[in-house]
Amino acid sequence: MADRPGDDPLDRLRERIAATQEAAERLAGEAAEARRLAGEGRVPPAGWATPSDREAQREELQALAALLQALRDLVPPELQQQVTDVIRQILLLIRAIIDWWVERLEGGRPPAPSEPAVEEIPID
Repeated sequence: MADRPGDDPLDRLRERIAATQEAAERLAGEAAEARRLAGEGRVPPAGWATPSDREAQREELQALAALLQALRDLVPPELQQQVTDVIRQILLLIRAIIDWWVERLEGGRPPAPSEPAVEEIPID
């Protein structure tokens, strides 16, 4: 049985990526315009956004979420777990760097102990 041209998941993914790219470019242009207006002391147009503008932005956010879900569905579960593990390790590394940096900014004071000190006493 032959699939119709529009039924290919990769074609749908390409369409979603193109739509998301167009939306991102449009939002980047709007952000640049808002920065320009704010620099001139004027209120950016988003301050007077209409409900249809909000609806369009909501639809774009939903399209981005659907794109991410489609990408996630294409990845095998084993690879998803590996990516999750890598992200977890990166976050732990970032936390360790932040802890180190905070300790350094505080003048090298050791962090407060989270557990009481335990001393081993020999029993004879």
